Amino acid sequence: MSAAENLDQTQAIHLNKQFFAEFIGTAALLCAVIGSGIMAERLSGGNVGVALIANTLATVFVLFVLIEILGPISGAHFNPFVTLVVYFKNRSNSTLAGVFTAQAAILFIATQLVGAIAGAWLANAMFELPMLQLSTHVRSGTGQWIAESVATAGLIVVILRSSGDGVNAKASALVACYIGAAYWFTASTSFANPAAVVGRMLSDSFAGIAPASALSFVAAQALGAAVGVGINHLLEPIDDSGIQGLK
Repeated sequence: MSAAENLDQTQAIHLNKQFFAEFIGTAALLCAVIGSGIMAERLSGGNVGVALIANTLATVFVLFVLIEILGPISGAHFNPFVTLVVYFKNRSNSTLAGVFTAQAAILFIATQLVGAIAGAWLANAMFELPMLQLSTHVRSGTGQWIAESVATAGLIVVILRSSGDGVNAKASALVACYIGAAYWFTASTSFANPAAVVGRMLSDSFAGIAPASALSFVAAQALGAAVGVGINHLLEPIDDSGIQGLK
């Protein structure tokens, strides 16, 4: 086997590991979000605030752990819009172009969506609920859509700035803390993720979202992701050479 063939085989194995990491990471995240929502609903005695606290804490903890253990393998996207942002960012950087191809991005997104479905089914099965079900929890209205845009924009900014110059905190802690806070300061409880929307459609529980509400949520998230990229661009360091040229 030639050196080129060995390299291709190694790259294929690495990509397969990345896809698997995105699958199990997204599945575990949705299983935790939905499972903790079901548990919280059962134990909170009808107190929605207590249920949301429990749901929030479970999400924050599992998100931190998943990013820590799977980040070195796949980047721990678990979110189609994060994958798209990473792809287009790499395309604009000549040193990274070709590292994360369009085909890889599409497969990342596919595995995330399948993982979200698997995570929802697993949560339903653990709590002895019908695996195949659809949520009846309607989430609609201008406030909800604005909230999803804000939540997604903030998430994208946090992710992009976590690797910025002078930022020493771990991305896992920053992302987990932001999502935990956004559960409470957004009217939508911060889905900020199309894969989360897909998974949560399949759970008629505290954490669910009715299919009729899903498309509007994803559209709002897409707008938020674009805004987040724009905000990050405005926050990027100024090129000193450009300033010198204006003097």
